[in-house]
This record gives sequence, structure tokens and C-alpha cells, in this order.
Amino acid sequence: MKIARRKARIVKIGNIRIGGNYPVAIQSMAKTKTADIESTLGQIKDLEAAGCEIVRLAIKDNADAIALKKIKRRAQLPLVADIHFNWRLALAAIDNGADKIRLNPGNIYKPAEVKEIISALKSAGIPLRIGVNSGSLKALNSHRLSMPDRLVAAGLSYVRMVEKLKFREIVISLKASNAQDTIAAYEKMSRLCEYPFHLGVTATGLPLEGAIKSAIAIGALLLRGIGDTIRVSLTDNPKEEVMAGKFILEALGLRRFGPEIISCPTCGRCEVDLVKIVKELGAKFSTMNYGLSTRPPKVAVMGCVVNGPGEAREADIGLAFGRNEALLFKNGKPIKKVSYSRCIDAVLREMERI
Repeated sequence: MKIARRKARIVKIGNIRIGGNYPVAIQSMAKTKTADIESTLGQIKDLEAAGCEIVRLAIKDNADAIALKKIKRRAQLPLVADIHFNWRLALAAIDNGADKIRLNPGNIYKPAEVKEIISALKSAGIPLRIGVNSGSLKALNSHRLSMPDRLVAAGLSYVRMVEKLKFREIVISLKASNAQDTIAAYEKMSRLCEYPFHLGVTATGLPLEGAIKSAIAIGALLLRGIGDTIRVSLTDNPKEEVMAGKFILEALGLRRFGPEIISCPTCGRCEVDLVKIVKELGAKFSTMNYGLSTRPPKVAVMGCVVNGPGEAREADIGLAFGRNEALLFKNGKPIKKVSYSRCIDAVLREMERI
């Protein structure tokens, strides 16, 4: 199944373009105090190594805004300045090299202040994310509206205000704290504008719960062709956000970042420690980098004869285990038997020959 992407307006964020036919980009947010330059740079570098493509930084005060200049000199990822309450911090962030500004319509909404920010964005040639969150809507919308309608109304009102200032380098996010409201809000907004969307669910809860909730919402929207950047917001190390985002895009066939492992969940028929094999292969695959033009291989690791040979034949390389040994497949054909102790080396050797 090929996903038909919504054709959104193309917006440039640093060296990344989103919208149009550009790949869905993965975003995360540093969880350090931005003014702590070394800690923030360390986290940005960790995120980049994990596969993050855009990083957002909290700008809480002038010290954070000023720190952007030094961070920008040493960071490779585009930097998004996250601004709340104090509109002048947006101006300071722009002056210090931010690649995009995120404003929250719930706390920066006075027309005169927005006008000043838009003027600065125009001069700098950088875009704006209008980031609507369900927790920031109290002052803007009637509680008689549903949450999706409130999110859309807040976002659309802000868009129209910005458009009147002749500015269209806009990205939109509409984040609720549950999957259903998030999906409904983005679906409705997708029919009302052409701007690219940054997808995510806010305040997701425990890490596993948050990853699942995010995957449901983000995945449902991406299957409909809606979405141009994603962030899986987790109360966890931000590298886990990036990994979750990569898994979502890979599961939908929108992008591949490394070799794909197809493995069975094991049962009483399995006679080897398949979990150990899969984890070791996963650790080795995590260090492999593939460009957009290269298709990473699919590797099947199956524990018994029920589905093992069939899945192994469908993969580029496959292992179908019996007792203490496996039949090794390549391009759908069995080539030899390998012992349990040497199976990982055998897979890696065959991958080098693809």
C-alpha cells in the first residue's frame, strides 16, 4: 500500500525542508536548560547520532536566548526556539540565530506583539510554528466546543492573523493529550489550509504508554497522508523520542533508517535463545547508516518450522532455527546450515555481500 501524501506547502527549517514530497522529518526537544551551553550541545549531539533531524530548545529567559548564538555555531541540527508568554524572547531568539520560532496562541496572541515577531521573522527569513496545545486553550475558546474544534479554531484564528501580515512560512501543530482528539483536529485542519503539519500528542504519560498513544495518533494521521514532521513526546530521555519516531515511520514504510528485523515472538516450540540473537543483531544494526537512496536489507530471524522458512524466504537474509542450528536463506533461497553460535557472524557476512 502506497500512502498518498497531502501536498503541503514547502517550508525550509535550517537545512531541512518539509512539506511537498520531502520525507517526514523527525524532531525532538532538548531537556536541558538552554543557557547551559555544554549540556545542551551534548544532548543535541546525542539526538543527532540517534537520527533526530530538527531539535527544539526551551527559551525561558534572556540567558537562554543569548545562548542560542553559541549553540548555533557548534550544532549541526536546525534549532527551533520554543517561546511562551514573553514575546520579546522571540525577537531575541531570532537575533541569536534560531532557525524557526514556535509560538503558543494560548499565551502570545496580542496583535501588536505578533506583528513585531512576524516582522523579525521576515527579516531573518525563517519560519513560524503555530503550536496549539490543549492545555493552553482556556482563554481562547468556548468550552461548548469539542476539544478538536477548539484546537482548530485557535490555530486557524492565529493563521489568519499571521496571513494578514503577508507571512506564509508557517508550520502548524494541534496537540491534545489523547489520540482521538489529536487525530480529529489534524484531520479537520487538513481540509482548511495548505500549511505543513508537525504531528504529536502532548503530555502523554508514562514512557511506554506515551509511545503507544503517540504511535496510534501519529500513525493514523500519516496513513491518511497527513503530517510533515513528527515528535513523540515522552517523559524520558529524548533519544527514546527519536527512536520511537523512527519506528513509526519504518512501520508505515515511509522511511527506513537501518536493516529491518522480522522476528517471531517465540513459543514452546522454539529450541534456541532467539531473544538473545535478535537483541544482538539489533544492537549491531543500530550502528549502520543508510542514505535515502539505499534500501536497507530485511533480515528474518525465526524460531521454528511453523512460519520460519516462509518468512526467511521473503527477507533478503533469513534464519529459520531448529535445534541448535538454523537454515540460512539469501534472496529467498536456502544456502547453508549454520550453528547457533555462529549465526550472527553468518548474517553479517551475507549482508556485506548484498
